[in-house]
Amino acid sequence: MMRRLSCFTAIVLFVSAIEAAEPLAFFRAHCVKCHGKGGKVKGKVNLLALKDANALRAKPELMETLIGVLEDREMPPEDEPELKEADRKEVIEALRGMVLTAAKQQAFLPTPMRRMNRFQYNNAVVDLLELDRDIFQMNERLLRRRSDYFKPASKKMPNEVRISSRPLSKDIDNQRPEGFRGVSAFPQDKRAEHGFDNRADHLTMSPLLMESFLKLSQDIAVSPDINPKECRSWNWLFVAPGKDVPQAKAIRDRLTKLLRRAFRQPAEAATVERFAKFAEKQIADGATWETAMRRVVSAVLGMPDFLYIYDSPSPGTKPTGRQRIDDFELATRLAQFFWSSIPDDTLLDLAAAGKLSNPKILSEQIDRMMNDKKIGRFTDNFPAQWLQLDRLVTSIPDPKKFPYFYYDGYRTSMHMMSEPLLLFETILVEDRSIMDLVAPDFTWESTMLKANYAGHNRGGRGHQVQHFRRVPVTDSRRGGVITSAAVLTMTSTPSRTQPITRGTWINAVIFNDPPEPPPADVPPLDESNKADLEKLTIRERLAAHRKRADCAGCHNQIDPLGFALENFGPTGVWRDKYPNGREVDVSNVLFNQHKFADFNEFKKLIVEQKPRFTRGFIAHLLAYALCRELGPADTPALEAMTAQAVAGKDNLRAVLKAIALSEPFHHKNTLNQKDP
Repeated sequence: MMRRLSCFTAIVLFVSAIEAAEPLAFFRAHCVKCHGKGGKVKGKVNLLALKDANALRAKPELMETLIGVLEDREMPPEDEPELKEADRKEVIEALRGMVLTAAKQQAFLPTPMRRMNRFQYNNAVVDLLELDRDIFQMNERLLRRRSDYFKPASKKMPNEVRISSRPLSKDIDNQRPEGFRGVSAFPQDKRAEHGFDNRADHLTMSPLLMESFLKLSQDIAVSPDINPKECRSWNWLFVAPGKDVPQAKAIRDRLTKLLRRAFRQPAEAATVERFAKFAEKQIADGATWETAMRRVVSAVLGMPDFLYIYDSPSPGTKPTGRQRIDDFELATRLAQFFWSSIPDDTLLDLAAAGKLSNPKILSEQIDRMMNDKKIGRFTDNFPAQWLQLDRLVTSIPDPKKFPYFYYDGYRTSMHMMSEPLLLFETILVEDRSIMDLVAPDFTWESTMLKANYAGHNRGGRGHQVQHFRRVPVTDSRRGGVITSAAVLTMTSTPSRTQPITRGTWINAVIFNDPPEPPPADVPPLDESNKADLEKLTIRERLAAHRKRADCAGCHNQIDPLGFALENFGPTGVWRDKYPNGREVDVSNVLFNQHKFADFNEFKKLIVEQKPRFTRGFIAHLLAYALCRELGPADTPALEAMTAQAVAGKDNLRAVLKAIALSEPFHHKNTLNQKDP
C-alpha cells in the first residue's frame, strides 16, 4: 500500500483530538488545508470526511498509513517543524493500539472459489493415484534436483549438490521423458501483481479451459504410464478383487477411499453410489476392471469437487465474515500451503475424527508435513515467485559488453537462478533463521557462477547438470538474495543497471511495501545527447525525475535502496567506477533516518531492519498461505507473528508453523459464498 501524505503537523494533538472525539476543530486548524478544505485532497486523504473517532477507527488502513509515514519520517514534511522523538513514539503507539482494536472487529477478506492452478493440479493427481513422477512437464520448477539430497527430516543439506534448470522451457534433462505419454498440460498460471499464482481471484474457469480440463482428465486416465510400475495405487484401485470379495463391496470400498482423497472430505453416500453404478455398468457391458476404474478416474478428475477449492458456511451456522473453518477445510489448507496438493490419508483420518484442530495434534502434523519430502513443492513454488525469478529468464545482457555471461551459447543466468533457490532450500531443511535470506554466512556456488562474479568466462561446462558447492561467505558483498547475481541481473537492462527497478524490487519483495506505479505522464529520459550522457553517473541521469513533486515521494522511498546497489554492475560484478571513469557513489539516507556511506554500511542497516524485513516476509507467506490479499483483519496476527520472530523464534519452520496456527489461517469469510 502506498504510504504518502503531503501535510501532517502536530500529530500528537491529532491523536488526542481523535480520542476526545473532537477531530474537526483540529483538522480545520492544522490539516484540512491539504486534506479536505475546498475539495483539496492530497494523498487521497480527506480528513474532513471523518466525523468522529469511530470514523477513524473504521479505517484501519488509513491508520496504518499514518503509522508508516511517521516511522519513516516522511511526515511532517521538510517545510514543517519536526516532531520530538518522544511525541513521535507516543503517537505511533497510540495509533497501533487503535489499529489492533479496530482490526479485531473487521471481517476477514473472503477467498473466492477458485480452481486448482497447474502446479496444484499436477501434485493432486500424483498424490491421488500415488504416482512416482509428474503427469506433465512442470516449467514452474526452476530448480531440478539431480541427486537425492533433499531430506528435510535429516535437517542437514550436503556440501555438494547436482541440479539442473530449464531455460525457456527447453528440455535439457536428457533422462526419462517428463510427463505422461499422451498428456498435454494446460497453460501455466501467472503470478498476480505483487502476489502468487495461487491467488484465488485470478484462478477463474473459462469454457475453453473447462474443455481442456475434461480432455486432460481423459488423457490421464488412458495414459500407458498409469501402470503397475509407476502407480502405487495400482493394486488397490486397478486390480480386480479376488473371488472371495464381492464385487459390489470392492467397488464401493475403493470408491469411498478414492473420492475422499479427491474431494478432500468424505463423499456423500449418493455420490459414491452413483459412481459405483457407473463402474458396474461398465463391467456389465464387457469392460475389464482396469478399464472401468480408468473411466471412473477420468470422471473423478473432471468433477467440480476435485477441481475447485472453496469455503462454504458450516452447516447450522449463520454465514459471517469471521467463521472458523472445520477440520476438513483445515486439512485442505495445510496441504495446499505446505504441499500444493490434496491432504493425505493421515490428515483426512484426523479430520474425520475431529482431532486435527486439537492444538497438540495439529502441531505434530505440521512438523510431520515439514519433514515430508513433499515440502519440496513449497520450495519449488514459493521462493521463485517471492523473488520474481521468472524475470531472469528474459534477461539478456549485451554480449559485447558482458561476453563472460555466455559460455558456448549457454547463459550463466540458469546458474544464477539456482543460487537463491538453494539458499532457501537450505534454510528450510536446516531450519535456519529467516535473516539468512539477506545475510547468511554461506552461499552456493558453481564454477560457472563463480566465474561470472569475477567477470570472466572460464567457468567450464555445466549445461545440463550443475554442480554446486556450499561455500562460506567472507565478504559482505556476497551472500543473501539481495546481492545475488540473479536479482542484480534481472533488475538491469542489457547495457546498464536500473536503480529504480532495483529499489522497487527491494521495496516490494524484501519489505513488502511496493510503491505505486509512476504517473502516466512521466517522460522517458532524454538520451538524445549521448556524448553528454556518457559523462554522467546513473544518479545524475535520473535526477530530473526526482525534481517532479508527484515523483519525489516515491523516489525518496526507492532511490536509497536502488542506488545502494550501484557497485554491482548489470550482471552482479562488483565495480568501483563506471565505464566512463566516474566513481560509484552509493551514499544515501535509508528510511529518512539512517545514513550510509558505502554498501557495507547499507547491508548492516538492512540487517538492523529485522522487524521491517520480518514483517514483510511473513506477510508474503501469509498471503501465499491464504491464497488472497491481506486485509485489516489480518493485522493482529501479522503483528503477533512478527513480534514472536523478532524475539528469537525466527527459524523458517517456526515462522511457517506460526502461520498455520494463526487466526486468519483458521477462519473464513462465508458471506455470499455458495457451494459450486
